[in-house]
Amino acid sequence: MFPALELGPLVIPTGVFALLLGGWLALSVVERAAPRVGGVPAHLYALATAMIVAGIIGARLSFVFLHWDAFRENLLGIVWPLNSGYELWGGLLFALAAAWLQMRRDQLALGTVLDGLLPGLLTMLVFVSLSDFLGGSGYGVETTMPWGLRLFDLPVKRHPVQLYEVLVGLAALGSWFYLVRGRTRLPAGANYTRNSILIPSAIYAGGRLFVEAFRANSVVVGDGWRVVQLLCLAVLAAALWLYAAAAPAGSENGVKAG
Repeated sequence: MFPALELGPLVIPTGVFALLLGGWLALSVVERAAPRVGGVPAHLYALATAMIVAGIIGARLSFVFLHWDAFRENLLGIVWPLNSGYELWGGLLFALAAAWLQMRRDQLALGTVLDGLLPGLLTMLVFVSLSDFLGGSGYGVETTMPWGLRLFDLPVKRHPVQLYEVLVGLAALGSWFYLVRGRTRLPAGANYTRNSILIPSAIYAGGRLFVEAFRANSVVVGDGWRVVQLLCLAVLAAALWLYAAAAPAGSENGVKAG
């Protein structure tokens, strides 16, 4: 939609700028969320930073490995340009490995890590969708609704599916802050239920499961199954099952009595 922002002689790719801004805000949110989940801000900030750095490096190295023939004669291409050429699953594996090592080093509890990283992850996902919208790499199915958008001056209107995803992310993020509103500062290792992990996860997964149907360029497998919907369905089912199992033991705002 708006692939570049021109400021005099300077041309800024809006999609890349949105991702950088999202990464910075995500780290800030994680740092501010740490006291509310019984974590040490420096530990969770270091964990999130390690995951982002390892994820980017891993995604790039995985792409280079899978397409080595294209880089064999141009080794400089491994490190420049960096505006494209990343393998999502490779980056995810590297990020998880970095998280595991950081958790071992700082002796972080899994519940604290998940609860502390979730608002940062949701923030980043909002900006990933915004980057997708600004760069125009994703687009929705055709629509006659008045809020439909025309891409690249084409006469056909399409669903602004990326903006739907932004709204879903904001709703999930808002639910996390609502659920922890009564927490000001928990002692390290505090015992609390998983509501602030499961409910926002269910909201985001359920929302993405719905709005993905409006995306025209979804990745599909088998007989047309959308990969994102399959993943969201699994997350939604797991979150609802765990919530139902944990509900009797919880109390208001997710903090156990005693």
